Amino acid sequence: MIRNVLRESILDQRIAPNLVLLEGAIARLFGTSRGPVRKALELLHEEGVISRFEGRGFLATSDPDSVVPARDPLTPSALRLNHKEGSVVDQRSVAERIYDDVEDAVATCIAFGHFRIIETTLSDYYGVSRTVAREVLGRLRSQRLVEKGPRSHWLAGPLTSQAVLEDYEIRVLLEPAALRASAPLLARSELLEMQQRLQRLLDDPALLNAAEISRLENDLHRQCLRHYRNRKAAEMIAQSQLPILVNRLFFQSLGVPLCEPMVVEHKLVIDHLLYGAFDAAASSLESHLLASSERTRSRLKVLSVFPEPDLPPYLTRIS
Repeated sequence: MIRNVLRESILDQRIAPNLVLLEGAIARLFGTSRGPVRKALELLHEEGVISRFEGRGFLATSDPDSVVPARDPLTPSALRLNHKEGSVVDQRSVAERIYDDVEDAVATCIAFGHFRIIETTLSDYYGVSRTVAREVLGRLRSQRLVEKGPRSHWLAGPLTSQAVLEDYEIRVLLEPAALRASAPLLARSELLEMQQRLQRLLDDPALLNAAEISRLENDLHRQCLRHYRNRKAAEMIAQSQLPILVNRLFFQSLGVPLCEPMVVEHKLVIDHLLYGAFDAAASSLESHLLASSERTRSRLKVLSVFPEPDLPPYLTRIS
């Protein structure tokens, strides 16, 4: 539905061809999470309706060289959304409404160096109070995306190979144990759906894209572990997800390779779970995490040679 609405608005020229389309802004208008929006944008890109450019997001044109990108707000009227559909009624707090955009910008910048986040510029950029800006940054701090420097400055990055390795070491120690504990409580129907999704991607690798990768990661590393009752350990797992950002940026920049091995590795874990072989599933998960650690650190090296993307003004590189 999101794809169809966006396509119609672009082709009817209700959306200017130079407008930058961002996941967070579109998700807020439709009242959805970012996953469906990411998938819709990827489909439109594959159809040639929108195009990538050197900045963050997509341009609402098939010819990016012919326009100068504009980061104007996308309005409900341009999409012909109305309040009766419930699509544009946003009941979230101000902090929640801007959190996804800030998280996305910070997650992008840390792969390219060390940045300072200027709190006043952040609040001005979104037209919110400094209290709201601090609330957002506090949430990012709890996710280990930002930290407070010695002068109380908000800092982000750099995301290093050592940081990725340390996160994987934590996950290797904790996730297999969490899977053993959670596995007996997982519904067979849910596991069958996961297995079928993985098999479709193995049968047709061309279907694999960044959005599908995010869904697979969520299936195995969140849904399959959600019944784990050790809250402290679960928090440590949740706070050790920086490697996922590397893979997301890598796939968004270069596309997902047809031979991406994670699909086979994920399916082996799910197959074991379906057979009730919980120890084997945990062992396969550990092997997957170890292999993924090597792949992710290699991808981080590749990203390091890419030009720095277009970032919002509240992010300032530290020389």
